[in-house]
Amino acid sequence: MKFGFPFISLHPGAWVEVTQAADEAGFESCWIADHLVFPVEMEGSLGDVEHPNVPPTVPVYDAPAYLSYLAGLTTRINLGVYVYLVGLRHPFTTARGFATLDHVSNGRALVGVGAGWLRNEWTAAGMDPKTRGRRLDEALDVCVRLWTQPVVEHHGEFYDFEPVAFEPKPVQQPHPPVLVGGLSDAALRRAARFQGWMGMSDTFESVRRAVDRLAELGAPDIEITAQGRCESLDDLRRWEDAGVHRLVVTPWESTRGAVDAVWRFAEQFIA
Repeated sequence: MKFGFPFISLHPGAWVEVTQAADEAGFESCWIADHLVFPVEMEGSLGDVEHPNVPPTVPVYDAPAYLSYLAGLTTRINLGVYVYLVGLRHPFTTARGFATLDHVSNGRALVGVGAGWLRNEWTAAGMDPKTRGRRLDEALDVCVRLWTQPVVEHHGEFYDFEPVAFEPKPVQQPHPPVLVGGLSDAALRRAARFQGWMGMSDTFESVRRAVDRLAELGAPDIEITAQGRCESLDDLRRWEDAGVHRLVVTPWESTRGAVDAVWRFAEQFIA
């Protein structure tokens, strides 16, 4: 089992210290959340999971930029987004940000992506939230081509451009892993086309259902990332039995005790 941790439950002032401790303790990955903007009044959720509203004043950082900063302060830990709202950006911006992260980290970028859930984040950006799935699919296609092809020309529903070059290519070949988040059938179908699937606030049963559906879609060996609690070896075995390859955990109760909790978790679960 590979273990990661999310920044979402930590005060930003502790992100560097906790990441460096996790890097030394043997955690495989760290995960930053993503939003482009928070409307002051949020209009509810989109998609297959109801997300709780968060205060619009919560600090939000540019994900590839902040992870690139952390790359210079760590040596082994992989650096991912859980999840990046690709459809809200032009694919040139997304491809450039993650190619840069992959270079400065020497191949440690993980590209978690999702369609998004906050309706008026999309309208604030001048986009129809009903198009978010199609935008995500088209933008991902463009990003993969930019990362892997010497010259790219594209004429699609949302993006249209003449031949362009894109250098440097990412360090990881053929490109950084793309891990798709979501429980809807559309999200699972999208995940089956890429390198991995990501759940959120998972249970053993919800992961098993997703794994079974991915197998039906022809992706039985896809990498499975779940987010949940692991407090005993029995919990670990149950996650493994459910098909999980990477578990994103929050082993602390508060930021104050996070570093000590990282080391305690590592002593118990990380060889």
